[in-house]
Amino acid sequence: MKKCWVIYNGSLTSDKFRDQAELLAEAAEKAGVRADILKNYEVMMNINEKMTSLPDFVVFLDKDILLATFLKNVGIPVFNDPEVIETCDNKAKQYIQLAKNEIPMPITIIAPKVYPKFTIGGTGYYEQVLEKLGLPMIIKEGHGSFGMKVYLIETKDAFFAKVDELRGVDYVFQEFIATSRGRDIRVNIVGGEIIAAMYRYSETDFRANITNGGVATVVELSEAQQTLAIRAAEAVGAEFAGVDLLFGPDETPLVCEVNAAAHIRNIYTVTGINVADRMISYILGKLV
Repeated sequence: MKKCWVIYNGSLTSDKFRDQAELLAEAAEKAGVRADILKNYEVMMNINEKMTSLPDFVVFLDKDILLATFLKNVGIPVFNDPEVIETCDNKAKQYIQLAKNEIPMPITIIAPKVYPKFTIGGTGYYEQVLEKLGLPMIIKEGHGSFGMKVYLIETKDAFFAKVDELRGVDYVFQEFIATSRGRDIRVNIVGGEIIAAMYRYSETDFRANITNGGVATVVELSEAQQTLAIRAAEAVGAEFAGVDLLFGPDETPLVCEVNAAAHIRNIYTVTGINVADRMISYILGKLV
């Protein structure tokens, strides 16, 4: 009998992270795989000792890239691959990879590295950003989930205050897509195949995330949306992905971002499709 580990971050207190792990573990058990749910700190990364009783694979639902890399290096297949998790976890790095693969997305400028005790204010750089993107614009920190650490900047004062606040942080400046204000599409992909999708919208926030009060419904994707979502997942190398699409002018799809550990409870509730079942089926097919 095969066995697997489903790993999530033990320092996070929200039930949604445990729930995600339980969905995957239940899917594994249904497929005849013994599943152990582990918090990341329950796996000791002792690089001087050989690990024993290894699982056949790991479903990695965390962003502890060091642990994912450690497990991969001892020979355990890890899904998603640690390099994919790292790319998607830093949005600035992700956008560079998406651009390399010519994925349509909002105009994006990667902020230069500025050390916390220093500044590039007064050099003219920020004025150039304002000239290229105009206002309103989006400032998005490299690390953040559920729409958090994403800011709608509407005034110059707010702009300069935010860039001053973010010294020492990876972040991007991004074109605000007014035609997609408060609405987007989440597409869950497994192994290059679209498994489920939902339309999300909010009447009160520029972000459509359900965590921020958004509402979701079933959606039928256009051919252009399907193609772009699959291309975006492939561009970052993600076997499992939650791709968020925006509505550009004339409803032309644009990639907002790719999530390597996308939560699947909401899309299950909305569509009735349990993405976890397909994830486990895909892994078992690869291990044959």
